[in-house]
Amino acid sequence: MLSWKIGKVTVTRIVEMEIPIPYNAERPFLPNATPEALASYPWLYPHFVTPEGHLKLSVHALLVEAPGLRLVVDTCIGNDRPRAMTGRRPLATDFLEQFAKAGWTRDSVDAVVCTHLHVDHVGWNTMLEDGKWVPTFPRARYLIGRQEHAHWSAEGDADQQEILADSIKPVFDAGLAELVDMDHVISPELRLVPTPGHTPGHVSVAIESEGERALITGDFSHHPCQLAHPDWSPAFDSDPHAAADMRAKMFGEVADQPVLLIGTHYAGPTAGHVKRDGNAFRLEV
Repeated sequence: MLSWKIGKVTVTRIVEMEIPIPYNAERPFLPNATPEALASYPWLYPHFVTPEGHLKLSVHALLVEAPGLRLVVDTCIGNDRPRAMTGRRPLATDFLEQFAKAGWTRDSVDAVVCTHLHVDHVGWNTMLEDGKWVPTFPRARYLIGRQEHAHWSAEGDADQQEILADSIKPVFDAGLAELVDMDHVISPELRLVPTPGHTPGHVSVAIESEGERALITGDFSHHPCQLAHPDWSPAFDSDPHAAADMRAKMFGEVADQPVLLIGTHYAGPTAGHVKRDGNAFRLEV
C-alpha cells in the first residue's frame, strides 16, 4: 500500500486491479506505443513496461487525508457491475477491506472527487445493498464536475448511461452530490485544476501544504510513456488533439519543479518527479 506525504497531507493508494496490456495492432490502447517504440526509453522499465513490451496500468483510488478532511479521489470500477471494460464479468474485489486496512471507514470519508465520469473512476461511488445501489460513503459530499455531468447526461452512449444510472444518480437521489466548477477549492490544501481533453470536464487535483506540492493526474495522462510522447493519445480521449496539448502543458508546468506527480493509472511506484528530457519529459521515481 503506497503512501506519500506532502506537508500535512497524506495520500494513500488503494489498488482495485493492475492490468498488463499487450500491444494489439487491431485495437491498441496507445497506437504509437509499440514494444519497439517503448524500448527507446529505458527509464520505463521495469516499473511501467514489462520485458515483453506490455504496458502496465493500475486502477486505484487515492485516499487524501488533509487537515480536517478525508477525501477519496476516483473510485475505480466497483463490484457487481458487468462492464464492457471487464468483459461483462462483474468484479468481486476486496477493495473495501483494503480501504479498512488503510485505517479508513466508509463513514469517515468527508468528500469524494471524480476527476471525470468514466467507468473506472466512479464505480465505488455506490455499492449494491439488498438489490439497490446506495452511496458507499454515506456521510460524504460527492463533488461532481458541473461541465462533466452536463456533457455525459446529454450523451446517448448506452454504456455511459448505465454508468450514470448506477454510480451517479443514486448519489444525487441521496442528496449527497454537489455540482462544482472545474477550479473548485476543496480545502486550503486541495483544489481542482481544469485539465480538459480526455473528457470535456476533466479535472486534476492539486495539493499544496507547508511549501510542498503534488498533482494527481486523473486521466490527462494514462501511462508514463506519454511523458516521452505527450502527443500519444488513446482512442478514447474525447478530443485527442486537446488532450495531447494538455499533457504537454501540464508536464511542462511541473517539469524540474519540486512537484510530486501522482499518476491515477500509473503502476507502482505510481508517483515521481517530471524531468525535461530533450524536447519531452521523463518520470524520475
